Parts: sequence; C-alpha cells; structure tokens
Amino acid sequence: MWTNKQASYPPGTSSGAGVSTLPEPAPVPAQVTAPVTPPTRNALETPRTQGSGTRAPAWLGPGLKIRGQITGTEDLQVECKVDGPISLGEHRLTVGPNAHVSGEITASEVIVFGEVNGNLLASDRIEIKKNGSVIGDLTTSRIMIEDGAHYKGAIEIARKPQPGPNLDALLARPEKKSL
Repeated sequence: MWTNKQASYPPGTSSGAGVSTLPEPAPVPAQVTAPVTPPTRNALETPRTQGSGTRAPAWLGPGLKIRGQITGTEDLQVECKVDGPISLGEHRLTVGPNAHVSGEITASEVIVFGEVNGNLLASDRIEIKKNGSVIGDLTTSRIMIEDGAHYKGAIEIARKPQPGPNLDALLARPEKKSL
C-alpha cells in the first residue's frame, strides 16, 4: 500500500539535487520618526471643553473693522476694531491686546487684554488683564482686575442662585395659628 510512493521534488530537479535555499532578505532600515510637536497656540487662546472634545475659539483678526452686532454660539477671540454690541450667550469672549471694542458685551466670560468702551455683562466672570482698559459698568458674579489695568465705571456683583429653599417664598407663607 505504501510501497509505490514517489518522491516529489521541485520541478527541474531530480532527487533533490540542485535545490538551493532562498537568500536571506536584506535587513530593512529602521524607520526614523521625527518628534511630534504640537501646533503652537496663541497664549490668549485657551480652548474650552465643548462636550467630549476641546475646540479653539473663533477668531477675528487685526485687519478687520466691524460695524454692527455680533452674536454667536461659540467662544470668540477679537483682535480687531468692533463698533457695536457683542452677545455670545454662555460662551467666552476674549478681547485681544490690539482690539478696540465700542459696545455692550454679553457673554459667560469676558477676558480683556485690549480696550473696551461699553458695559460688560458676564454670567460667570470678567477679567481685566495688566494692559487692558474698560470704561463702562461691569455686572458679573466673579471679577479679577490685575495690577496695571485701567478701569472706570461701576461694579455690580450678581450672585448666582444657591440651591435650596427659596427664603422669600418661605417668609411670605402665611402662618397657621392654633387655638
């Protein structure tokens, strides 16, 4: 049964004669990778977390002059001249060192490195940096004015509502008298 087995050799060879092994492959040079450097960011640009990722603010460059109302639903950095109100709802406005804003500003956070002429209303905080200048009234729950900043106007600290019972409602409730 096993006696008629024929040997199988590569074609063109007999009984294994002339069979050579394949040459060893040449070594592959190691890949050289350059170090990855993150893109440089402007020191004023501090991205905020939006959902699961971070996003850099929208940016208006120094070559622009804007006249009119600016509204938006994202963070904004202004480096130009703006004549008119700016409203960003629950987002941050950064007024860059070369910016000149004339108009009312409403945002969650307002950070001033440049010049603002107008009232500022921020639900979270207002910061006026070292060389920043604001002429107008401020309304916010937190404020920071650095040494060297210029400010002229009134400040109103708007407290955020605290969780818990409404004291006005409790005090206004009529008392029950028992006999």
